[in-house]
Amino acid sequence: MKRLSVLFVFLSLSFLPAAFSQRPSDIEKKVIAYIDQHLPDAMNLLKESVNINSGTLNIAGVKKVGELYKKELEKAGFTCTWVSMPDSLKRAGHLVAERKGKKGKKLFLIGHLDTVFEPDMPFSPFTILNDSTATGQGANDMKGGDVVAIIALQALNMYGLLDDTNITVYFTGDEERGGEPHSVSRGDFIDRAKHSDIALGFEGATGTNIIATARRGASSWLLEVEGIQAHSSGIFNDKVGYGAVYEAARIINEFRTSLSTEKYLTFNPGLIVGGSEVNYNESKAYGTVIGKDNIISPVVKVHGDLRFLTAQQKDEARKKMSAIVANNLPGTKATIHFTDGIPSMAPTEGNNKILAVIDQISKDLGMGPAVAGDPGSRGAGDISYVAEFLDCVDGLGALGKGAHAPGETIDLKSFPFLIKRSALLMYRLTAGK
Repeated sequence: MKRLSVLFVFLSLSFLPAAFSQRPSDIEKKVIAYIDQHLPDAMNLLKESVNINSGTLNIAGVKKVGELYKKELEKAGFTCTWVSMPDSLKRAGHLVAERKGKKGKKLFLIGHLDTVFEPDMPFSPFTILNDSTATGQGANDMKGGDVVAIIALQALNMYGLLDDTNITVYFTGDEERGGEPHSVSRGDFIDRAKHSDIALGFEGATGTNIIATARRGASSWLLEVEGIQAHSSGIFNDKVGYGAVYEAARIINEFRTSLSTEKYLTFNPGLIVGGSEVNYNESKAYGTVIGKDNIISPVVKVHGDLRFLTAQQKDEARKKMSAIVANNLPGTKATIHFTDGIPSMAPTEGNNKILAVIDQISKDLGMGPAVAGDPGSRGAGDISYVAEFLDCVDGLGALGKGAHAPGETIDLKSFPFLIKRSALLMYRLTAGK
């Protein structure tokens, strides 16, 4: 405990610029001071939550992290509830914390309790590596971001700055592997968001002052190709045609040549199986194949993803892909089936206005301008489910490296600033001025 306290005193002092701006108001300075004083509490909360395994399928572990955060949010004056999922989804559920009021913008804060690290994977406990870096499962993605939001709210509550505000904190329990169907696992999430004005996402930051004003969406596609099975010596003739493998290769290559240069649009054939006999289990992403080099393959299946910045871009890409699929080589036929996944968080003027507020706060804290990140650098996230209904920004959480991999790290040096920036952002959006 003593080591954590000393470390965070050092971090809070070392991260302050030499010429600290005088722009924060007197009450904001009190909030900043509170955060500095409670950095050891933030560190201890981070450590405790990281050391609880909460892989998405570890229902007990996800609920345990939820219970830990529930107690901390109640300290900030929130009323907490647990949203359970049907047993068929095999998911833990979600933690929701609310304050009901009428002052300022209605905020919807987004985080998640789960990580990609399931109990059967090697355990990596919270460990301080040096004076600015720690490691641990989910330290960056996204327990660090959850702690940023919680400590910021506790600081505001200390000075009565949450009184009469309308804020919903929604920590999902299955962001890393969303329960199917999404209409069930995200139904309550979407319904509650619709009653807010602004969504703030606390997924990991890609840079200290880089804010996500847009995120690409993700969907999938399944290409199924049929050909005429025959002896390989007959391939290309009028009776047999080209076979399923050549047709699949044509289609995939035309996807590449026709669509690969479009900005923010990507499509990846992640799995391909083809031969005389093909068995493919889509739910398990597993296939088996039987074939010989002297047999023209009659079956090919290709499963891939499609990522996009706007719904229009997704729809137009699907039309082009479908047209390519329909232009079959002789002796073949093909179909493609598209499945919606996570929608995109399209760039909007409203999102840019939130960025402008963050930019001013960053400058007021002496940390320079905040800028919009590259949408192509981020995958889809929970915030995308609600982006069509309210203004959004994401990436307000912890800074780190190696998310989703052993050795994931969190940058402790930037941690105090990120908490302060979030606290001031919530305050200015809800101040009602």
